Order: sequence, then structure tokens, then C-alpha cells
Amino acid sequence: MNEELAELAAEAARLAGGLLRERAEAGAERGVSSKSTPTDLVSEADLAAQRAIHALLSARRPEDGFLGEEGGDEPGASGLRWIVDPLDGTVNFLFGIPQWSVSVAVADADGTVAGAVYDPNREELFSAVRGGPARLLTPQGESELHGRASDPRGGGGLETAMLATGLAYDAGVRERQAQVLALLAGRVRDIRRLGSAALDLAWTAAGRYDVYFERSVKAWDIAAGELICRCAGLAVRELPERDGLPWGILVASAGLIDEVGELVGAG
Repeated sequence: MNEELAELAAEAARLAGGLLRERAEAGAERGVSSKSTPTDLVSEADLAAQRAIHALLSARRPEDGFLGEEGGDEPGASGLRWIVDPLDGTVNFLFGIPQWSVSVAVADADGTVAGAVYDPNREELFSAVRGGPARLLTPQGESELHGRASDPRGGGGLETAMLATGLAYDAGVRERQAQVLALLAGRVRDIRRLGSAALDLAWTAAGRYDVYFERSVKAWDIAAGELICRCAGLAVRELPERDGLPWGILVASAGLIDEVGELVGAG
């Protein structure tokens, strides 16, 4: 059954991704508004993608619950709930930056059961089923993901690590996050901030990053990507609220997570 759920998650992510790519190719979105802050944007594309996903899931699994970033928290009756970010990286999408994705996951009382993150711009589908391998499907074929336990370019410690992160919409929180980044900048190979938490997690599972951490993420940002990272053999920790910083997540190999965790406030 879990494999069937994973297939449905992938189908839903591809459906929304195709819709979004068509809208991106058609030009600038006209229906745009803000949510929590003036920089926290939502477009008609977000809403249309969520409607498409919700319609598909409701038709196939009407007893399941549904939680979407753009509204809707339906409890359901099956014990399963779909957790959806229909467009992760809305600001990138609106500015024509091809770094955005669709995240679709399904969870039970114990956490995420299956999930998919789809990148329409590169036609890459990342997916996983709890207890199984993490996979990457591209037009060229399918492969299993194993993170990156060591750096093939030499080293393997924090000084050669490539980190990915994100910044909150709230300006005061970003200022605190900048202090953490200043602490890290001289300790690592480099830092990337590309703007899609779901893709950052998927890329960490694929070994494109050594470490990903971000605060102020929500369930829909990370539900699928966290599972993909776990199934790729990576360690996952929570970042508790502290010193003006909201809750977050940290993902890295077992060999790096303790050292990075001390610097970014895990535990």
C-alpha cells in the first residue's frame, strides 16, 4: 500500500508541476498577494496547483485528510493525511528563477509514510517510502540516493562541507539568522541559499549538499523532503526555538551532524 501512496504522491506532484511550468512559460503571474509579511507572497499559480492536487487526491482517496499551504486542514477518517506544498519557492517562481518545486507527502500517526518532491524545470522526481530507499527519477532513468558521507573532492569534514539554508520572511529573524551564517562562513566550504526548502532537502539526499538547515519551515515545506533524506541514510534533527530563532530542521551525515548542530543550535 505504501508504494501505491508513493505513486499517487508522485502523480500529484507531476500534475501540479506541469501546470506550474505552463504558467511559468506563459509569463508573469498577475494575481499576487502577500501573507505573513510583504515578502511572503502567494500567487494564483500556488492556488491553482493546490486545487489540482486536492481534486486528484480527493477523487482517489476521499477518506484521507488534507493539509495544504494555501489553506485547508481536513482531518479525514482513514488515519492518513496528505501534506502539500503546491509551489515551494513562490518568490523564485514569480521572479522567473527556475528553482522551485512541488512537495506532496502522506503521513500517519507515526510520521510521513511516503512523499515526492518534483522539480519541473529539470524533470527530476525525488521520492521515498518509509522503510525503503530514496529514489531519483529523471528522463534518463532511476537511481537510489545515498546522501554524501564524505566529499569526493577531498576532505570530508566541516571545512569541506557545502551547506544549504534558507531565511525567514520576518526581517528580525533574518537578522538573527545572519549572525549564525557569519559564524559558519569561515568554517565551511561554502553556503547556498536557493529558496526552495523541499528542493534543498531533496538535493541533500542526492549528495549535492552535505548539510541543510533552516528555521521557520512548516510541515508542508519538509514532510516529503525529510523522509527522502532519512531514506537516503542521512541524520535528521530538530532545531528548537532559541534566542529569537524559530523552530527548524537540520540534515547531515552522521559524521557531520554533531559539529554542525553545535553551531546552529540543535538540541
